[in-house]
This record gives sequence, C-alpha cells and structure tokens, in this order.
Amino acid sequence: MTRTYRKVVWSAGATLGVMALLLALGVAQPVFAAQPPASTAAQEGFVPVKDVPAQEQLPAAPLVMAAYAVAWVAVFGYIWSVWSRLGRVERDLAEVSRRVDKGARR
Repeated sequence: MTRTYRKVVWSAGATLGVMALLLALGVAQPVFAAQPPASTAAQEGFVPVKDVPAQEQLPAAPLVMAAYAVAWVAVFGYIWSVWSRLGRVERDLAEVSRRVDKGARR
C-alpha cells in the first residue's frame, strides 16, 4: 500500500502574514489582560475635569507651531538644495553640449 503525500508550499507572503498574526495575538493578549476593571464614574459617562493644575497642563500650541516650523524649514531647504543642484547640472550640460558642438565643427 502506497501513501501519497501532498507537499504544502507556502509563499513568503503567506508565511509573513501568519507570523504577523501570531505576533499581533501574542502582543495584544497581555495588553487586554492587564486592563483594570472599569470604575463606576467611567460607566456613567464623561466626567469633565474642572480644575487642572498649571503644572499639569501642556503648552501644546507653541510646541506644535515649532514642529511645523522645523518641518517647513527642512522642506524648503531640501527644495533649495535640489534647485541649486539642478541649476549646476544644467550649466554642466550646456558646457558639454557647447564642447561637443565645437568638436564636431572641426
């Protein structure tokens, strides 16, 4: 009696997908297990905070504006860098084409 075995061929994408799913389940399980039980105030609905001490408030607006300023300076710096290099390449190409034209006339 002969047995025939089918060879299961996994593609790289399927293997990575299964590994990602197992990793996600392994990482998520302790997170869900570690959550504290809900308090009665949280079950009743939204409870606003009335008096927040000044030392616990974050100055978000200046930090966000500074982050955007740094990002825009980086973007404009990159654009200027590409623009200047492109101008240099155009000048070099013009010089090469001038030399080629001059050499072809001889």
